[in-house]
Amino acid sequence: MSQVSETGGEPVDPHTFYSAVGGEETFRKLVARFYAEVAEDEVLRPLYPEEDLGPAEDRLRLFLMQYWGGPHTYSDQRGHPRLRMRHAPYKIGPIERDAWLRAMQIAVDESGIAEPYRTQLWDYLEMAAQSMMNSWV
Repeated sequence: MSQVSETGGEPVDPHTFYSAVGGEETFRKLVARFYAEVAEDEVLRPLYPEEDLGPAEDRLRLFLMQYWGGPHTYSDQRGHPRLRMRHAPYKIGPIERDAWLRAMQIAVDESGIAEPYRTQLWDYLEMAAQSMMNSWV
């Protein structure tokens, strides 16, 4: 039996990472906590041109939900993720990567996501942060 997501109302496979960690509510809390850190971070905040971080928060939440087996709302609204292309206009070097990971580590630490899912999520986030780099200074 599949459950229905709040986002888009499409059925979600109950045997996914997304479902195992608590579904939409978990990703909503994770991403909200991350953006609370971004808002206060002197390295990260300038990377977001919007005064309101809400749209960026929505995009990351929808992307992560889809990536981990939730509804495909991100692709329905924005098309293919093309993460490197979408991040190309911003200088992302070691300092930016590390600031992003610090903020995300706080969010993950407070998320309540249990092992082994926590390690799986963190491994992905580290890989993603590294792959977004486009500057080495």
